[in-house]
Amino acid sequence: MEFLEITEEEFRDFYNESEQRTFMQTPEIAKLREKNGWTSNFVGVKDNEKIVAAAMLVSIKRHFGKYEFYSPRGFLLDYNNFTLLEYFTNEIKKYVKNKNGYKFRIDPYIINVERNSEGNIVKDGKDNFLIKESLKKLGYKRVPKKDMEQVEWMYALDVFGKTEDDLLKNMRPNTRNIIKKTLKYGIEIKELNREDLGEFYKIMVETGKRKGFHIRSLEYFEDMYDLYAPRGEIKYLVTKLNLKKHIKLLKDERKKCIEEKEELSPNKHNDGKRKTLDELIDTINSKIKTAEDFIKKDGEVITLSGSMFMLTQPEVLYLSSGNYEEYMCYNSQYLIQWEMIKYAIHNGYKRYNFYGITGCFDKNDKDYGIYEFKTRFNGYCEELIGEYVMPTSPIYYLISFIHKIKK
Repeated sequence: MEFLEITEEEFRDFYNESEQRTFMQTPEIAKLREKNGWTSNFVGVKDNEKIVAAAMLVSIKRHFGKYEFYSPRGFLLDYNNFTLLEYFTNEIKKYVKNKNGYKFRIDPYIINVERNSEGNIVKDGKDNFLIKESLKKLGYKRVPKKDMEQVEWMYALDVFGKTEDDLLKNMRPNTRNIIKKTLKYGIEIKELNREDLGEFYKIMVETGKRKGFHIRSLEYFEDMYDLYAPRGEIKYLVTKLNLKKHIKLLKDERKKCIEEKEELSPNKHNDGKRKTLDELIDTINSKIKTAEDFIKKDGEVITLSGSMFMLTQPEVLYLSSGNYEEYMCYNSQYLIQWEMIKYAIHNGYKRYNFYGITGCFDKNDKDYGIYEFKTRFNGYCEELIGEYVMPTSPIYYLISFIHKIKK
């Protein structure tokens, strides 16, 4: 076996054949990091002139002129092949040392143990305990969850070989009903071009302020568009509602309810139906009033929510999203999810990744609502093996101590 630097093209060819690939390992991510002072290199292992392992390494200068190295989502190789993993690790250690590095980090796109929708371990399911033991044996140190750069827990839905009906039937009944209502009442989806990204950013800023989390800059979203749109690997979607059309649809529905009520005979056995129709008419009147108030305040067409998706085979990944709080009554995020699930089905993706959840399944947890929303589509939880660091210089411990003091 031979360890060597490889070209971006060689890396991409190998990446395209890997089962572990994710958008985080694409050369485009390296280019994005380069805008923030990082440097990128591609390394690999060849056996009989064929690449059998590869990694994208990004690095940045930290304390004392030393460099931190990071391989986003880890190496592309068979982690169960200990001989190959050991060789690649040892060669990367030498490589990092020669480039004045004090550590390198990996966070492999490999599940820890197989779990179901509730986060419970699946009996006799997949377990990558041996991979974790191999990393420990080679000297990797597990990074505490609070210090990890990428998400450790995700929520996903298998879509390959499924039809729209299959997935609709598998959803919670209330979720199907919500999706149908969003379509019934005229909510529309618009895909944004680069010049429209300010609209998406505005939604994200409003959401960040409300929920108290950091929002990336508009420049970041524009850079991601520039890097991935030419490859067809990114989408920004927003939901919109024409309130005048919406009101007309509501009035048409109300008219049908009134006509249905008038056709009922005065017999007592129809009292239940009359009551149900009266309640429905009251609900429709309330929705009409809400829409009319929004028109007075915000105009005829309103933007409800927005989402950002990465389209990197084999998965569609739901990366970022936001909502205007006052319009959340329209449940438009359900429609966006369904639109992209359908996209995944019809474009040959294996799964739809709802992405990050906390891994805490306590209903009192402040982020439980995020998990609960994603479970409505009836997928499964996925716990990754986490992030690992390999010290390559004694100064690693001093720098780690400095970081703890700063925190």
